[in-house]
Amino acid sequence: MSNPLVNPEIEVTPRQASELLESGEAIVVDVREPYEREAGHIEGSRHIELERLASQAETLPKDRKIVFQCRAGARSAMAAQAFRASGYDAWSMAGGLERWRDEGLPVGGGGEVAPH
Repeated sequence: MSNPLVNPEIEVTPRQASELLESGEAIVVDVREPYEREAGHIEGSRHIELERLASQAETLPKDRKIVFQCRAGARSAMAAQAFRASGYDAWSMAGGLERWRDEGLPVGGGGEVAPH
């Protein structure tokens, strides 16, 4: 069943991201600013600010999926496109942490989605 709110070529739903993280098939990388992450985040995700991604690329695995995540999906889509161009199996989480929370998935930290 396709979801019209997801571009299947580059996006996964929050539920798919949760399943990939849980199974170990993927890592989730939070590309938001530190204050956003402190307000709330996905447990088990790694935090690398968008502006630092290029310098941290070598620390990310090329043998697993990488699901980039931000607040609403725009920054993570940019990250996924750039990393795909560099040979990574990169994805963007559709709707970001806002949709993750709206779908009832757990938010760690402060449990909030900070405004951008």
